[in-house]
Amino acid sequence: MGRKAAVERETKETGIRLTLDLDGTGESRISTGIGFFDHMLASFARHGLFDLTVEAKGDLWVDSHHTVEDTGIVLGTAIRQALGDKKGIVRFGSCILPMDETLVLCALDLGGRPYLKWSADFDAERLGNLETETIREFFYALTYTAGMNLHIKQIEAGNTHHLCEAMFKAFGRALDAAVQIDPRITGVLSTKGEL
Repeated sequence: MGRKAAVERETKETGIRLTLDLDGTGESRISTGIGFFDHMLASFARHGLFDLTVEAKGDLWVDSHHTVEDTGIVLGTAIRQALGDKKGIVRFGSCILPMDETLVLCALDLGGRPYLKWSADFDAERLGNLETETIREFFYALTYTAGMNLHIKQIEAGNTHHLCEAMFKAFGRALDAAVQIDPRITGVLSTKGEL
């Protein structure tokens, strides 16, 4: 059966259908109506080696906020569901990723306590039809529904496209490291005995 999840969420602002396979090959089919956001989600999937489909319809005549934030909610829910009881997972993952002149650190813990520590500034207000301030909202929503502690830190600034792409790729690689199964781990990796 594998570590997979399918999640749907309907509100007056958005309708989102998403599937996730943590043990995939990096294949994705993404359609949110926000071209740059589609590119970022595809980069996350490819570099994390997750299979991901996202079909999102939102009130883009307002702005991109609801679609981006709600996609974070649904992806976080899918990550939590796909992980199941978390038995045997490494739990922690990190990546320092360069994208040309930019450099990003991403570190995370799947221990069940949601928290986002964000340290980044974007020079551009928009990338295509995506407001860059919504990137933080995406990761915030994702951490709370996934039950994930996530740190994203800009180490070197530069082109905003490069910076955002480095974040999504680093997140994919860090999450891939954290969800790996280590046969030496019995139960869950916690002194409490549960995550």
